[in-house]
Order: sequence, then C-alpha cells, then structure tokens
Amino acid sequence: MSEKATLNINGETYDFPIVEGTENELAIDIKTLRASSNIITLDPGYKNTGSCESAITFLDGEKGILRYRGYTIEELAEKADFLEVAYLLIFGELPDEEQLSKFHLDIKAESRVDVEMKKILDGFPKSAHPMGVLSSLTSALIAFNPSSVNVSSEKDMYHAIVRILAKFPVLVAWTLRKKKGLPLEYGSSSLGYVENIHKMMFRLPDEEYEKNEIVIEALDKLLILHADHEQNCSTSTVRIVGSSHAGLFASLSAGISALWGPLHGGANQAVLEMLEAIEADGGDTAKFMAKAKDKNDPFRLMGFGHRVYKNFDPRARIIKKAADEVLGDLGIEDPILDIAKALEKEALEDSYFVDRKLYPNVDFYSGIIYRALGIPTDMFTVMFALGRLPGWIAQWREMRLRGEPIGRPRQVYIGENERRFVDLINR
Repeated sequence: MSEKATLNINGETYDFPIVEGTENELAIDIKTLRASSNIITLDPGYKNTGSCESAITFLDGEKGILRYRGYTIEELAEKADFLEVAYLLIFGELPDEEQLSKFHLDIKAESRVDVEMKKILDGFPKSAHPMGVLSSLTSALIAFNPSSVNVSSEKDMYHAIVRILAKFPVLVAWTLRKKKGLPLEYGSSSLGYVENIHKMMFRLPDEEYEKNEIVIEALDKLLILHADHEQNCSTSTVRIVGSSHAGLFASLSAGISALWGPLHGGANQAVLEMLEAIEADGGDTAKFMAKAKDKNDPFRLMGFGHRVYKNFDPRARIIKKAADEVLGDLGIEDPILDIAKALEKEALEDSYFVDRKLYPNVDFYSGIIYRALGIPTDMFTVMFALGRLPGWIAQWREMRLRGEPIGRPRQVYIGENERRFVDLINR
C-alpha cells in the first residue's frame, strides 16, 4: 500500500507509511517517529496501538467475528476438536489424520510429570489460590526441562510445544485435586486429550472412570472458544516476556499471572460470585435487574456485554447450547444455577438490555458449566488458562520466528525536575 500519513508538528512535517492487513485493517507505522522527530505517542493501555503483525487470530468486535487462522469460531466449534484447533493455531494449518495422530501420540508420550513436582505442590496449603499454584508449577517445569528452545530448529520447537501441551493438563488436574484433598491422577493412553483432562480432574479413588459424552463435548467447546483472542493482556504478556528470549515455560507462567487478574481471566469467577451474592440477598433477580439499570446504583451485572464485542459475543451463542445440554443431562438442582437461568431469561427479553446489546457473554455460560461440573469458583480461571494454552504457544512461537525486537515501551515523564540533594541533617 503506497498511501501515507503525514504528521505536522511545530511546522515540521513527517511522513509515515500506512500498513494494511488482510482484513483491510489500517495502521500507521510509526516505528521511526522518535528517531526522526524525538516525539513519541502516548496511549495508556495500548488501546490504539498495534504491538505486532500476526497471522493467528482475527477479531472484529463490532461485527461479532472471531476466526482462528481464517476459520470461523462457529465452524471450528462444530467440526473440530480441541487438539485439532491447538495444532491449527500453533502450526498454521489443520492437521491431516497422520499429523493429528502423531501429535496426540507424541503428547501422550510426554504426559508424565517429574515426581519431584509433587514435592513443590505439597508445599502449598489447600487454601492457596489455584492460579498462584498453577503459575508456580508451570515456572517450576523449567527446572526439570532446563535446556532452552532452539527456535531455529523445527524439531526442538515441536518437542517443546508437545511437552507443555502434555504436562500442563496434569498440572491443572493436580491443582484441583490438591484443593479437594484427592490423590493425584494421571491420564490413560486409551483416552483422548480432553477425556484425559476430565479423568485426571474428576476420577474418584477406587472408582472406574466413566466418560460422559455431553460433558466432554462441552469441555471441548469451552477450550476451543478460549483458545486465543488476539492481543489481550495475557497474550501480550507472553509475547513481551518472550521477546527478551525468555523460554517458553517462563513466558507461559507470566501469561498465567496476567490472566489471574479479575479484569481479565477472572470474569467467569466474578459471574458466580455475583450469583452467590444475589442468592444470599434472597434470590430476587428482578430486584437486581432493576439495580443494574439504575445509573446511580453501583451494582453491575457481571457476564453481560463485552468490552470487545459491541454487538454480540459469537462464543456465547455456541456455548449457550452446551450449557443447556449439560444442565439437562446432569439434572442438577442448584439455586445458583436457577438464578443464572432467570437472569438470562430476563436479560434476553428486557428491552433495556436488548437495545444496548447486553447479552450474556461466554464468561456467563462458562461459569454456569463449571459450576454444574463441580469445579470450585477459584478454579475457573485455571480452566481458562487450560483453554488459552495453545494460543499463548502460537503467539510465542510466531513472535520468536518473526525475530521481533525486545518489548520496550516509552513513557512521558511527569515527575520532579532536577533537584539538589539535601543532607539528612537539613531535611
């Protein structure tokens, strides 16, 4: 694209090229701005700043579009399984039968975690937040896999990717079982990837594992829907930590910590905490819907609307069906879930919410499913991390293969000017 943007500052003119993406997104390339003018841009939160060019995920919040490598989230959720989507995100294309089979077998071969990791897990009390445990365990993997990844070697890169995809679900399951006081569990070579996740998390001692197809399918869809979401806080963290040439495991551990924040990965946990607060108040959903519409009331309805999707969350449409199927199959009687269904019904019928497009989002429905499966509320973000793992890996891999420079944002200094030091006796 030959077009350019011209910036006029104090009588000086500076020209910058305009970059066009494959979806016709336009960006002003300002990487030479400071060198040519000694001026920088200021963009708190980077809301208008593109940190990279990426071929992984396309997101259009105004139109409710989410695509992985060009494939719509709707089609992937319907036709692919999580391991296929992970392969797609990381390597750029859907695997054929031979590639997928090898991918799965290679993951199974790496699915044992060093026994000394159990000692690290034992050091945490049951009360420890699962996200802190998971971040620590992921970081600790470095000690048992000390060699750095040779990013110029496809073989080394592939092996590192397989290793973390194999071991991370074990760490997730152990984090849950530690919290519940259950013996630690490994997967089975006869089960699929998501089935093994379910088994490792939920199999009770001295009982055979029984597969529930509806639950497995719902988990599979949830993981797919969370697999990547462009340059969000945790993904940007993985990329910026990795830009220092920190290893894959260290970069992922940093991403987990970023996801932990309630403004990011903690959204589905916030939904359940809100539902519990409504129940404790008596369970009157109409009362809280009215509070949500009152601009002078501090109450906020969690799990409705989305800061990126201005029309609708395409993931919510997919997972709503799975949530209905899980609740119907398990036949759970839970006042919290009853409150959730009542809020959903009222929001979908109330003109205030409909006109403002405040529909239930993916966090609302994922929280309902996790609650129905018996996953503790503070484990919800751990499940989010499990789904986001292939996206983080894909972003880290892309950043390293593109040879991106180390992340180093600038600032506008607003502190004191130069001052003379005052001796302690005179202060």
